[in-house]
Amino acid sequence: MKNSQENSKTEKKSFLTNKQNTGFFFVLPAVLFTLVFFIVPLIMTIWMSLNNWPLFGKHHFIGFANYLKMFGDQQFWKSLLFTTYYTVIITPIIFIMAFILAMLVNLPLRGVGIFRTIYFIPVVIGLASSSLLWVWLFNDQTGLINGILMNLGWIDQPIIWLAEKNLFLPSIVVSVVWKTVGFTMVLLLSGLQSIPEEVYQAAMVDGANFWSQLWYITLPLLKRTISLAMVLSVIGSYLAFDQFYIMTSGGPSNQTISVVYWIFKNSFTSFKLGYGSALSIILMIMLILLSLVQMYLLRDDTSI
Repeated sequence: MKNSQENSKTEKKSFLTNKQNTGFFFVLPAVLFTLVFFIVPLIMTIWMSLNNWPLFGKHHFIGFANYLKMFGDQQFWKSLLFTTYYTVIITPIIFIMAFILAMLVNLPLRGVGIFRTIYFIPVVIGLASSSLLWVWLFNDQTGLINGILMNLGWIDQPIIWLAEKNLFLPSIVVSVVWKTVGFTMVLLLSGLQSIPEEVYQAAMVDGANFWSQLWYITLPLLKRTISLAMVLSVIGSYLAFDQFYIMTSGGPSNQTISVVYWIFKNSFTSFKLGYGSALSIILMIMLILLSLVQMYLLRDDTSI
């Protein structure tokens, strides 16, 4: 009897050990991926930020000098201000348009799946390819937009969209919204479809109209999804690079140099890899703090 109990315990331990080992091998690829592509590069970037690290030649330790240099870098603060301004403009536009599209494609209409696909197609296009496409569309000589406007008689001569003082930023915003709004739409659509239909039916029985349902049911129950969408949008906007590098090259008059663009110029144009690494670490800390603030403000206290 005692031997059978001991054998049973041994088999149970063996089963648990095998199960734990199986679980370990399942998560091992993710752990290795995170280690190789995030942890190691992060540690290397921190170390580089503490050194005078030219692209060629030997590097030497200088402590926090690169971080102190940032305070006297006027272009960095200008780029940070511009990136913040760009983020404040584009984030609500993306969210509002994505929310409207999500509400529309959530309707039980025939063929609505086709529209979901159409709205999402730009997302699968690379941002660099999308930016090149819009450079052609905005071209003052061969661009489609100027051609259409001139044929309609709305303008008399071609507009240089990406060089005009009051038009370069709206032009970039239009291109980025077209590229990214489908992704946010899918996130919000998944949140909308997770709300039980019974909640709306109960509200209609109580006499709630569309706006009441939107304000008291849809938006509160979408808080988690909205929080995720907003955090991803803000992070993506602060990390903007491709559109400014390709569409305006930082112009006109260095007005469209984003933070990441300035990091790129310091690291791979001026070959100041240590200073570029320090700016990268500062940007990462800013984004972490900003994300935490957003998640706190948009925390979900509602449950079904």
